[in-house]
Amino acid sequence: MTMSKRDTYTPESLLAVAVQVFNERGYDGTSMEHLSRAAGISKSSIYHHVRGKEELLQRAVGRALEGLFGILDERGARDGRAVLRLEYVTRRTTEVLMDELPYVTLLLRVRGNTPTERRAMERRREFDQRVSELLKDAVAEGDLRADVEARLATRLLFGMINSLVEWYRPDGRGAEGADQVVDAVVRLAFDGLRA
Repeated sequence: MTMSKRDTYTPESLLAVAVQVFNERGYDGTSMEHLSRAAGISKSSIYHHVRGKEELLQRAVGRALEGLFGILDERGARDGRAVLRLEYVTRRTTEVLMDELPYVTLLLRVRGNTPTERRAMERRREFDQRVSELLKDAVAEGDLRADVEARLATRLLFGMINSLVEWYRPDGRGAEGADQVVDAVVRLAFDGLRA
């Protein structure tokens, strides 16, 4: 008995194809036909796994958000001085972005045109707010400079981290290794932020 293409697709592998297509064409510019062609399976086979493209978007941005919010529950983000927790969150956020590059890229590109996109944007703002509070705590403890407003510093910090989606490629085309990138992000950010 030969295995059909439909049998070779799992929800996870279909999701990976969908994320690639969403990142290339944009979510709004992607049809079920585009997804079907990219996966090499029929539209009905896609519907065997999901209700539609919005569910694929939900799963994709959910995966990115779970990775980011999971950081805040890790011991390094909860224990110790605020500056050390902030440095830990910065390091781990950079690592998660690089580990989940296509999913985080998609998360950063949503524009709020669908209920899923609006929820994802709200969650991103919530994550940023929690990091901003951590930055404020580090300033209050005297470890970070007080002359840069916390919200602005948070935006600049995430601007640097999030820019990785535009140039970092894990396939080795860039000269930088993942550890080198993470160390550079943390060093550049905290050399400039420390009091």
